[in-house]
This record gives sequence, structure tokens and C-alpha cells, in this order.
Amino acid sequence: MYLQKEIQKEIRLKGITGSPGYCVGESYILDKEHIELIDQYYIEDNKVNSELNRFNYAVQRAKNELKTIIQNITEELKEHISILEGHILLLHDKMLYGRVIDLIEKEKINAEWALKKVLSEIKSNFSSMADLYLQGRLNDILHVTGRIIRNLSGAEEVNISKIDKKVILIANDLSPAETCQMKLSKIIGFVINRGGKASHTSIVAKTLGIPSVLGLGNITDLIGNDDLVIVDGFDGIVIINPSEETVTAYRKKIKEYDDYKISITKGSKIPAETLDGIKIRIMGNIELPEEVSSVKNYGGDGIGLVRTEFAYLRRDTFPTEEELFKEYKDIAEAMFPFPVYIRTLDINGEKEIPYISGTKEGNPALGLRAIRFCLKRKDIFKTQLRAILRASFFGNISIIFPMISSYEELFEAKKILNDASKSLQTQQIPHNQKIKIGIMIEVPSAAILAESMIHLIDFFSIGTNDLTQYTLAIDRSNTEVAYIFHPLHPAVIRMVKHVVDVAKKYGKPVSMCGEMAGDIMYLPVLLGLGIDELSMSPQSIPDVKKAIQQINTCDLSPLVKEIFKLNTTNEIINFLSNNTQKLSNSK
Repeated sequence: MYLQKEIQKEIRLKGITGSPGYCVGESYILDKEHIELIDQYYIEDNKVNSELNRFNYAVQRAKNELKTIIQNITEELKEHISILEGHILLLHDKMLYGRVIDLIEKEKINAEWALKKVLSEIKSNFSSMADLYLQGRLNDILHVTGRIIRNLSGAEEVNISKIDKKVILIANDLSPAETCQMKLSKIIGFVINRGGKASHTSIVAKTLGIPSVLGLGNITDLIGNDDLVIVDGFDGIVIINPSEETVTAYRKKIKEYDDYKISITKGSKIPAETLDGIKIRIMGNIELPEEVSSVKNYGGDGIGLVRTEFAYLRRDTFPTEEELFKEYKDIAEAMFPFPVYIRTLDINGEKEIPYISGTKEGNPALGLRAIRFCLKRKDIFKTQLRAILRASFFGNISIIFPMISSYEELFEAKKILNDASKSLQTQQIPHNQKIKIGIMIEVPSAAILAESMIHLIDFFSIGTNDLTQYTLAIDRSNTEVAYIFHPLHPAVIRMVKHVVDVAKKYGKPVSMCGEMAGDIMYLPVLLGLGIDELSMSPQSIPDVKKAIQQINTCDLSPLVKEIFKLNTTNEIINFLSNNTQKLSNSK
């Protein structure tokens, strides 16, 4: 058997990074039922109630299974209980449960068929959404649906906790419930066909520190049990039947990465302070409340961006003020006394809510999204603002308005915020009446008008992803023009400089929360321009902190001046690469 594997050709597959790290080990194929293989048949009128009972039993059993997993969850994963609780709620969601019941009664079809039809409808609603975050939410629905299907078919539940040897899991998909059953002493990595960076499975994997690659599509067709596999969670690469040379190279990477993690973890709690004593606040971006612990574990100085869309996207009606308040309060209390910046609702565009009726927009990125939607639907906006204000009594919360493009929009948003505060005062509900307000600088007009708007706000937060997109007129998802998209484009850097200069003139801070903030390549430029705070994926925090501790800001002013003499993105990239190396060598 060993000799047969030796002569097999090495196969390399490219997927999506789920969780960073490297591992080498034997594969363990996780066989599960597929929804595509279910029976489909009509039922007689007198058996409809029996079919409804069968479906309800399967749902109840799924609920009990999830509750058992929650009861037995390990201490290190308790922060993710809310994911499993969310799956329990999905089991009785109107969009899923209610629709299946309706189809069984009206179309007289079996429960499996009804569930598959409902899932097809849900997938269709999500199909036009390119946002990875939303794809992750669709995965939650798929996990819940698969659990019900398994119970309807009578198949046994897969119990990952009973695996008794060190393996790399190979599966079509893994639910958060299954991921939460993993034992670090046995599961050294996993690879799945489905999933994406924003999936709950990916979030849990990062918490566990298990290398993973997602979205491979067909790996379950290419690999067998006990095959030798390498998982490269940094580059999203899986290698089947690697050569001896490849194995040796990756074992060296594993040793180097283990040594690096030990050194970087020691310094993650130390403030990010430059060699000349300038302190930079390093914070984390989050989408889900359960990600707060990652920010704290990686040494974050706060949460620089709470994306609030998920509370609206995971349901079929708008959330209530009480539901939003509880979520924001939990985040604020968990991070106290560190700051929490909550961005108000930024939907439509790529994050379209299915239950909002309206005209289909030809170009949603330039349409009724973010603050524009909120100013049109003041009732929804005011509900969220009241929830944020109430939560501000329990922590250090600030508000960010997204996609502001004019003075009028900011003025109107502040007016609605003041109205929300007055209504709470009338009801004698405690809240921070002097809550700090900022705007996202994502639209060129906001950058140009920064000086006229700064008197209405307390800080700027620069979102480099959208600012780059709108400044360069680039659709990031269009592969034909994506090569032009780069935050070091001279026009983008000049936009950022103008915003920072205005803020410094009036003594107000500037933060950055786009992808640019978490890449150490850009640090010399950002610190040289005078950015005060950086917010990023929690996993990037230790690297950025360590890099800042090796920088002397006195060296950066000349570097930035030279950059502004350059005319092309490539010139800036090359100049920065060469001079960053020189700065490092001089320390």
C-alpha cells in the first residue's frame, strides 16, 4: 500500500482559506446523506397529518441533537454557543419550517421533497448576492436542512467526537455543530467542498486554530480514506499524495509557524507603540457577536467596525428594537471598557434583504443602499438608532453612518438620531445622550467635503474597499477590470491624505477599517499619513502590532513625500517594497 502511494502523482487543489496554518496527515472521509438523493412522492389526503407529524418529529429530533451538543460543548468553544442557538431558531423559521408545512398541506408531497423545494427557493433568493458574508448565512440554512433530512431518512448522526486517531477531515460540508465536536488532539485539519471565509464553520475553525481549506467543490471525488494530505490554510491549497520533497518542505513550514505563533502571541497584548513612542489603537472588525472573543484573544484594543446587517439578513422580518438592543448590549459589555464602533445598517447593494419589496435596481452598488435606504425608511433607521443608544449606556459605543455622500445626508441622519434620543428621554430610558458620531469615508464626495462636514461629527472612519471602488469606478467582482483595483493607486492615497489633513486641522481622529488596514505592507504609508486607529480582521491584529513596534515614524515623512511624486500604482508598490526593506534593515 505504501509503495502504491509513493508512485501516485501529486495533486494540488486551490480553494478558499478557512483558517490559517499547515498540517500533514492521513485523510478521514466523512460520509453524510446528500439532499440531492432524496425520494420524491405524492401522499394521499388521509396521510397528510401523518406526514406533518413525521416532519415535526424530525425537526424536534434535530433540535434535541443541537441542545445535546450545546450541553457537552468544551470550554474553549462556549463562545460559539450562539451559533448553535441560531440553528435551533432556524429550525422553526417561517421561511423554512412554515413554508415546508405549507407545501406538504397544499401540494400533498412528502416532507423531504417539500424541504428540497423550499431550499431551492431560498438558494434562488441568495443567488444574486456576491457577498461572501451572505453566502455564509446560506450555509447555516443548508446545515439545518441537512440535519432535518438525515432525521427524516433515519440515518445515524455523524459523531466527530468519536474519531480516535489523528486525521484530516474530508467532507462535502461541515456544520458548526459538527465543528464544535472536534477534538484538537484528533482533528489536525479539515477540507470541505462547500463554505467560504464568512461561514460559521470558518469562524469556529479559526477559534480552534485548525488549518482548513473550503470551497473546493469536488475533493470528496478525488480522495480516499487514509490518503496522505497536506493542508495549507494560508494559501488555500490542498495537496493529495504529496512527494517526499513536498512533505519535508511543509514540515519545515509547520515548525517555523509554530515558533512564530509562540512569539507573536506573547506580544499581542502589548500596546502597538512605535519605536519613537507613538501609540496606535489596533481594533477588530466583526460581523457576529461571537467574534468578540477573537478580538480580545488576539489583543485587540476595541472593535472598530460592527457590521450590523446579519441581524436583518438571517430572518424574514425586520428585527425588533429589543432584539437589536440585546445584541449591541452584549457586544458593548463584553468589550468594556474598550471602544465599540457600530456602523448603522448598510444593506442593499450586495446585501439585499429578500423581504424588502421594491424595484430591482440595475446597479445596486450605486442605488438605494446604506444611509440612503435608512433615510428613506426612517422607521427602520430610528428603531436601530434607539437600540444602539440604549446599548450605549452599558459600554463605550460610538456610531458610524455609512456611505455618506453629502452634507444634507449627514445633517438628516443626525436629526433622526436626536429624535431617537429625545424619545428615549421622554420614556426615561437610560442612554448616552452625548454618544460620539462618525462617518464612513467611502465615497469621493465625502472625502472632498470632509472639511464642511467635520463640524457635525467626532471622527472619520475610512473604508478603503469602497473608497477605492468608487474613486476608480471599478466593479471589484468584475474580473475584466479587477486588475486596476488597488488601494495604493495615487488617487486613492491623495483622497486619504486630504481626509487625514482635515481631521488633524480640527483635532479629530481618523480610523481605517478597510482591507488596507490589516496589511503590514501598507503600514508605513498609513502611519506616515497620520492615521490614528486601524481596524481589521481579528487574526491580523498580532502581525500588525508587531510590525508597528518595529517602525520609527520619524522615518516615514520623507517616504510619504517621495510617494506623492510618483504617478502610477506599480511605481508606488515597488518604491514602498524597496524602502520598507531598508527601514527594517536599519533597525
